[in-house]
Amino acid sequence: MATTPTDPMDDIDEDAAARGAVYATLAKAFEYPEESFHSAAADGTLEADLGASLDRTGLDVPIPSLTTDDDYETLAARYNDIFELGYSEYTDRTDGSLEAEGPPVPLYESKYRPDHSWNDVNLDLSRAYSHYGLEIDQDQRDNHDALTYELEFAGYLARREAAVGEDAALARLDFHDRHLGHAAAGVADRLADEPGTEIYGGFGELLEAFVRADRNDLAARLEGQR
Repeated sequence: MATTPTDPMDDIDEDAAARGAVYATLAKAFEYPEESFHSAAADGTLEADLGASLDRTGLDVPIPSLTTDDDYETLAARYNDIFELGYSEYTDRTDGSLEAEGPPVPLYESKYRPDHSWNDVNLDLSRAYSHYGLEIDQDQRDNHDALTYELEFAGYLARREAAVGEDAALARLDFHDRHLGHAAAGVADRLADEPGTEIYGGFGELLEAFVRADRNDLAARLEGQR
């Protein structure tokens, strides 16, 4: 996701900034793994850095094991098996077309919202991103309800809260209730039921626990302001 505006980062709220860092790492975790991601997961750097960020958030979220014994090729194949297997190849996947057989754990919010149409979910997200001057990266164009985009947006709102103030925190709470909370719970539940997830099972646990803790903390702090 590309950002248009830049925010001043003086006098930042370290708690909110740390939450933004956790969201950014989670977004990378649910992308096709790069070799640098694999190296950090294999040598323990990823787990240590995430633990340090979580410690700065003030949230009581335990960190599961986030190391891997897979070599890079095995980790990439595992990602494909869990999250990509069954997808058809699309030139542009923003038209709402659905594959006949999906992967065990889809990474799209609309897959977990049977009460909402694909169009309604994605249109609402498009408006939310556009409100902040954000747009989908045209080099890696995907549906607006892709989990990685939603995590990046939550991270952006957390960093904006850190620099600007509570308006962004209110927006993040609304975003949890309208979108990210549903996507995170859906992905985590599917991962919990799927065998052989290795490090991705841990990321599913952390995703659900962190999103829920962030949402509940925001609700407690901002009650009555919505």
